[in-house]
Amino acid sequence: MHLQIRHRTSFFYAGPAKESFNEVRLQPMDDAHQTLRAFGLTITPHCQPRGYHDLYGNMVHYFEVPGAHEELVVEASSIVDTAPTAGRAEVPSITASELESSPERELWAEFCANSPYVPLEVELWRAAQDALAEGRQDVWTDVRRMASHVYQLFTYRPKVTGIDTRATDALRLRMGVCQDYAHVLLGLCRSVGIPARYVSGYFYNPQRQPDEIEASHAWVEVLIPGYGWAAWDPTHDRAADERYVKIATGRDYTDIRPVNGTYRGAPTRELRVEVEVRLAADAALAPVVRET
Repeated sequence: MHLQIRHRTSFFYAGPAKESFNEVRLQPMDDAHQTLRAFGLTITPHCQPRGYHDLYGNMVHYFEVPGAHEELVVEASSIVDTAPTAGRAEVPSITASELESSPERELWAEFCANSPYVPLEVELWRAAQDALAEGRQDVWTDVRRMASHVYQLFTYRPKVTGIDTRATDALRLRMGVCQDYAHVLLGLCRSVGIPARYVSGYFYNPQRQPDEIEASHAWVEVLIPGYGWAAWDPTHDRAADERYVKIATGRDYTDIRPVNGTYRGAPTRELRVEVEVRLAADAALAPVVRET
C-alpha cells in the first residue's frame, strides 16, 4: 500500500516566544514491513533541523528558533510503502517458559519493567489474570487475549484522559483514547513477563468521512523469540497490518513524543494538530528522497 502522510503541528503564543529548542519524532521507519520513500520537514519560522538516532533507533530531528516569534509550525510530509499483509510471516507459537528462558528476552529486559506511564502496580497484574483466567497458552495468543480484554473493558472516549494519564489511571476509568489502550496493554503484558513496547504512527482509514478528524495512532509490539516484534492494536483489537505506518518505538509515550521542546516567553494560547493519511497512487514510481 502506498500512503502519503502530512502531519502539521502549530503552536500559537499569547505574545512573543524566544529561545525555542525542540525535538520531533515524525519520520517513518524503514523495516521489514514498510519502506520510507520520501520525507520532508518544514519549520516556520525557517530554520534548518538536524537529526540523530536515539537509543531505540528512532529518527529524531532537533532545531532551535532563537528569535522572537508568535507562532511555530512544524510540518512533516512522508510517502511510505507498506508490505502486503498476506506476504508477512506468521507469528510462531512460543510458550511462556520458552520466552522466559530465551536470551532475546534478557536483551529487552527494560520492556518488562516499570516506565513513567506504565507503573507495574497490582491493578494491572489483576487485569492480566482476569484476561488469562482460563490458563496460559502460547505468548502471541495470550497477548491477543489480553488485548481483547482491554478492548471489551474500555470505552473509546476522547477528552476524559490527558497526555499525562498513566496506565493505572486509565484502567480505573475504563475509557480513553489509543494512547491509554496501548499503555494498559503494555502493563498487562509486562506484568506476566512478556516484553512489550509502545509504537507511535498512523493508521489509514479508507472509510474516513470528509469532516472526520484524523490523528496520530498508537499500538503495541511484543517480543516473540525467533520472530522479533509482533504488532497488535488494542484500540481496534486486531493485528497492525498494511494500513499502519510506524514512526517510533519506546517504553511508553515518554520516549516517542512527536513534538517536544522548551521556550521562553508568553504561554501557549492554542495548539493545533492536523494529520492526513491518503493513498498515494504514484508512490510506487517515486525515488527514495529524504530531505530535512
